[in-house]
Amino acid sequence: MSRRSRPARILNPHSPALRSELVHAAARLVAEDGMEYGLAKRKAVRQLGLPDGFPLPGNAEVEDAVRDYRAIYQEDEQGERVAALRCAAVGLMRRLAPFSPWLTGSVLDGTAGRQASIDLLLFPDSAKEVEIFLLDQGIPFHHGNPKSDRVEAVLVIDAEDMPANLIILPPREERINFKGNDGRTRSRARVDAVEALCAAQPL
Repeated sequence: MSRRSRPARILNPHSPALRSELVHAAARLVAEDGMEYGLAKRKAVRQLGLPDGFPLPGNAEVEDAVRDYRAIYQEDEQGERVAALRCAAVGLMRRLAPFSPWLTGSVLDGTAGRQASIDLLLFPDSAKEVEIFLLDQGIPFHHGNPKSDRVEAVLVIDAEDMPANLIILPPREERINFKGNDGRTRSRARVDAVEALCAAQPL
């Protein structure tokens, strides 16, 4: 039979083994390359030769696999990175106190890797207030791309010891619990809670 007439490989999208392979391939991309979960899952699909439109695992599954991967391959490095970013977050949150900062994302939940940044939610009357504040404080920043219509702006700080995304939202949004793409409520913490985490995991 010629290569051209050979029947296509039959894939069962409900196969636990195939789903596990996809989850762990995506987790490796998150852990090693710092990819966002959505991009990592799509790239893992291509790497495994799966068809476009193949059912993607949820972020929770990939997050669990990322934790496992880092526990095996990056335990010391990753622990130090999380501790350093949490302590850096405390200092930044103290400086940004007028804007009611909350820490969220991988630095808070402990999955932050090599390319991770501090994600802070801010609730000023306008994004301009934060921009002026950063300029007055001598903190360099540039504009990032908001991933939600609810976000007014994302101000990115590229400092090596304090990489951060300042996610600007209207004050009314502060009372709303945000959910990720998988429907889970995203955890967030005030500076005192982050300081306690920092103290519990010294550098």
